[in-house]
Amino acid sequence: MKLRNRLLTAFLIIILVPVLLFCVVLAGLNNYQARALERTYGVEDVQDMIYGTSIQFFDSMTEAIQEKLEQEVKEDPDQFMDSIVLEQWNQELEGRHSYLVVRKGGQIIYSGVDSMPVKLIEQLPAYGEASRFSDGGIYTGSETKCLVKQQDFRFSDGSEGSAYIVTPMSIVLPEVRTMMVEMFIAVVIILLFTAAILITWIYRSIVQPLTQLQKATREIKEGNLDFVMEVQNTKDEIGQLCMDFEEMRLRLKQSTEEKIQYDMESKELLSNISHDLKTPITAIKGYVEGIMDGVASSPERLDKYIRTIYNKANDMDKLIDELTFYSKIDTNKIPYVFTKINVASYFKDCIDEVGIELEAKNIELGYFNYCDEDTVVIADAEQMKRVINNIISNSVKYLDKRRGIINIRIKDRGDFIQVEIEDNGRGIAQKDLPYIFDRFYRTDASRNSSQGGSGIGLSIVRKIIEDHGGKIWATSRESTGTVMHFVLRKYQEVIYE
Repeated sequence: MKLRNRLLTAFLIIILVPVLLFCVVLAGLNNYQARALERTYGVEDVQDMIYGTSIQFFDSMTEAIQEKLEQEVKEDPDQFMDSIVLEQWNQELEGRHSYLVVRKGGQIIYSGVDSMPVKLIEQLPAYGEASRFSDGGIYTGSETKCLVKQQDFRFSDGSEGSAYIVTPMSIVLPEVRTMMVEMFIAVVIILLFTAAILITWIYRSIVQPLTQLQKATREIKEGNLDFVMEVQNTKDEIGQLCMDFEEMRLRLKQSTEEKIQYDMESKELLSNISHDLKTPITAIKGYVEGIMDGVASSPERLDKYIRTIYNKANDMDKLIDELTFYSKIDTNKIPYVFTKINVASYFKDCIDEVGIELEAKNIELGYFNYCDEDTVVIADAEQMKRVINNIISNSVKYLDKRRGIINIRIKDRGDFIQVEIEDNGRGIAQKDLPYIFDRFYRTDASRNSSQGGSGIGLSIVRKIIEDHGGKIWATSRESTGTVMHFVLRKYQEVIYE
């Protein structure tokens, strides 16, 4: 759910839930208290009276006693001069929150309350002058706020008498007071319940993800990227933010790991360069000192020293060339010039070129082309020559047989040509084969640093082949030899009709 919809839902919950719950609770309490009033005061249709007028309700509370009083004054009026009888009547009326007043002639002879308001005494109707309500009750006015029911009669001595049932309308019935307290408690509980629901909902959907996000931020600040930020809801803005944060963490971790790897490779590169440059420089210095000291006294020895110095300088030149090319790999600035190359003639020229050097080293070179003479590929001639030279140089470096053999085979593979360069060197262990094209990877069995080289030759080869849209891999058997395989796509003209 979107955050905007969530806020709107929270607003509706704040408004609607308390109102609905309050209506339900009010209806329940009203029904419960109505039944309680009916049982306590013997009043029927309490709800109709309450929703009508309060005078009707208070009148109904003493209706039964009024009827009984009317009957008693007819049968025995003089009993209303007996204080004990009057107290009994008053006690019964107290259960209805009312009291009894009796007047004989013009004098009040009994009052059910200790102090009766003077204003009420003045407002009590005289004998035979009661202004009757529908059921015999009168409302005495806004000052005294009492409902008075009057029953006139004559004592046995002929004097006029009146019995009044007085119900103060300012009182609050205990049941009503209880209902008000219960309603207040219900409102508090409803508000607390609604607040609890909203707090739980907001905490789970907003606060909890933000807390998790804060914790993840703290982890990153402390340099820890090895954690996983679990996102439960990915549909709202906060979930999207958490997902973006997790993606950022993964990229930061990847960037950090790449930087660590790059630093390690740079250190290894510097170490390899130091080693690989030190060897030919030491040799050159030794031979130059020999010439300077007159050790090379004969023309043959001098020629040998000069050739050795030249070869070592070439080795250094190749190393510097590899390092220059390596820097272009890191910046993706390899200068490719793709052209159409005839496979047969191109590889024939390459074999002729490297054959002279291999023959000088007493290494037998075999060349076998199984492709058609007109087979063409799109490639950079110079960079492909670098591939072949690097592979052959690597093979020569690890030839351990008295009679070294290198075979080059060109095979037709449908839309591709496959080049195989095989040697009978020491071979590569199976556990090392997946890693030999990684930069700076060396093994004692296949790429011992004592043999020289920067350790980036085969990684350069893989980069060039992949940039040509091809693939390279190796197969090897220890003590038998290694075969380097790579494929290149053939050039095919598209004829439009």
